[in-house]
Amino acid sequence: MESEPRIKAADRVSAVARAAPGDTAEPEPLFDLIELLFFAYRDFVGDADRLLESYGFGRAHHRVLHFVNRRSGLTIAELLDILKITKQSLNRVLKELLDKGYVEARAGMNDRRQRQLYPTVAGTALALDIARLQSQRFSRVFSETSENARADAIAFLLSMIDPSERDKVAALVASGARFPSQEVNNESDKILDKPSDDAS
Repeated sequence: MESEPRIKAADRVSAVARAAPGDTAEPEPLFDLIELLFFAYRDFVGDADRLLESYGFGRAHHRVLHFVNRRSGLTIAELLDILKITKQSLNRVLKELLDKGYVEARAGMNDRRQRQLYPTVAGTALALDIARLQSQRFSRVFSETSENARADAIAFLLSMIDPSERDKVAALVASGARFPSQEVNNESDKILDKPSDDAS
């Protein structure tokens, strides 16, 4: 049965965690969780990496394309707030997506100084292909675990987010709405007018 090795592997990790020395002056690092998170993330993004590579894209392109597709009309300032990166690191990646026809930028409807981002038909198709691919891994995992596994996973991942950002992220994920930014800087939306050699 396929789930048996998984259970045994989980038991082995739990046994190591229980055997870790306690009551020390400084707690031992949680190496089991640190390393499991690393390997889980490695394989999760690896699914997308292989598909992206055939388009000449990488993980940075995926992050931008994902949020532009999920929140059509997102401004560059809002995208920067979601990704927590600099204008310079976004510039090259966004330009490539624009030049290759996966994203398009339009002047803002309410403020012409802004640039709002929209996925093209090709951009939407690629974003959904990646999302379906990654969802297959989640579906497999949930089929092998308890019926509360998805809710537990959501609670765990939300708890991993900094408390100051947690409510904002929860609202964004639950509604698919635009990211509620504390402060929108219109200067950020002029990124396309400022070429940069920085890569992310």
